[in-house]
Amino acid sequence: MLTPAEHDRLRENLAGVRARIVAAAGRAGRSPDEVRLVAVTKYVGPDVIRALVALGVPDIGESRVQQLVERARVCGPAVTGWPGDAPDPASVPRWHMIGHLQRNKVKPLLGAARIVHSLDSERLAEALEQQAAAAGLGVDVLIEVNVPGEATKTGIAADVVAPLAECVGRCPHLRLRGLMTMAPYDPNPEASRPHFARLRALLADLRQRGVVGPLCAHLSMGMSQDYAVAVEEGATLVRVGSALFEGLPTTDPRG
Repeated sequence: MLTPAEHDRLRENLAGVRARIVAAAGRAGRSPDEVRLVAVTKYVGPDVIRALVALGVPDIGESRVQQLVERARVCGPAVTGWPGDAPDPASVPRWHMIGHLQRNKVKPLLGAARIVHSLDSERLAEALEQQAAAAGLGVDVLIEVNVPGEATKTGIAADVVAPLAECVGRCPHLRLRGLMTMAPYDPNPEASRPHFARLRALLADLRQRGVVGPLCAHLSMGMSQDYAVAVEEGATLVRVGSALFEGLPTTDPRG
């Protein structure tokens, strides 16, 4: 369990993150209610996850399937469904797969998580559809776009997003909810702005051309160093790790 001091620190960190989201939304003329905080917990333990959920952060993101499945088991029952579609049950996590997903990991993943931020191929879409159909599940997905074009990053090029979106549209057990990207790390958060703006423009173009439907309205972008800029550029999901866990025991200082 967290010590009282650690719990207080977590509460303070969370309040600071929420305040920056509110401020960024205000600068952009948006409601902060349009932005969902996804806590990236790969470098903290289950006690921190439980405390976060109790503090009103049900959306938990993990980048490795094995760790997500194990933590979902340890942390107890999970809520499914898209954030905001229904009121969140008290103290129940909702798991998001935010890292690269291999096709052979789809079946175990769907036992714990129904939201995938990192769809990056038609073959993965087909694997998700096959396993979701077999289990009688609906899965919410976002297409990961490598906006910066970095060779070291996963995700697809912007010019092939439309065919993948159309593929998802042919999968009755998948719901395309939006797009995701990761900006290159830069200590100056303003360096991320052009990448976030391009993702926003890409989604707007897909919607205008009728490639995607009304459910496809979300942008998963922004991490600890640049989530305020992401909110200013239209993020509806921000994936924040280290900013939440400063001063708490972690296995790695990054998040």
